[in-house]
Amino acid sequence: MRISRVQNMTGSNGNKVANQFILNIGADRIFQSYDSVIAVQNWDGVTLDKNYWDYSVTTGKYRNQFLGETKAETLKKIKSGEYKLADLNKE
Repeated sequence: MRISRVQNMTGSNGNKVANQFILNIGADRIFQSYDSVIAVQNWDGVTLDKNYWDYSVTTGKYRNQFLGETKAETLKKIKSGEYKLADLNKE
């Protein structure tokens, strides 16, 4: 499958942020922090990486921006089963 677009995320000042990316691949919209895939959104919903979804404050800040919600809202959706957890970075 072909990557149709890669973009840096933007900070609160509107500048591009290094090492925080959104990739669009087919129907998948992917948030990548450094070399780790953190979240995938597609027709099937949202899947978060079970090991890295809450790796650091910076990852959390941009995950929240990507999902358009707070960490508390994300946790609630994980607990309810609305969001799936998987190993998105396995070799």
